[in-house]
Amino acid sequence: MEPFSLNERTLTELDYVRLDRLRRQGAAVPVDALLDMASVVPSREVPPDVVTMYSQVLVQEDGSAERRRLTLCYPDDAEPAAGFISVLSPVGLALLGLPVGSMARWHAPDGTPHRVEVVALLFQPEASGDYTT
Repeated sequence: MEPFSLNERTLTELDYVRLDRLRRQGAAVPVDALLDMASVVPSREVPPDVVTMYSQVLVQEDGSAERRRLTLCYPDDAEPAAGFISVLSPVGLALLGLPVGSMARWHAPDGTPHRVEVVALLFQPEASGDYTT
């Protein structure tokens, strides 16, 4: 069972290179599947509605009216209680590269399935002209 669903994904070249580096350093999560199947584009060409690293995304859990703001980050910057979610977590891997309107699906470490809709992208570094974050 995959820990996240392999929907169509778009990664920036920079995000791809950094995740590949984490993979080669022995990241204990299955980033291989994401890196192998994602469409990779130059940072300046990523659509403004795609979740990239350090994007702030508004998600809504399936069957709930509650929405949460999450910021996708690298492991050293993760603070889940503050909404900073590591890209190497199941939810981080599920969100990266998805466009607004998509459903992110993953399984928690205990096997519990989760689904959230990407409701809005509140901030994307590339859309604001930051191509190096």
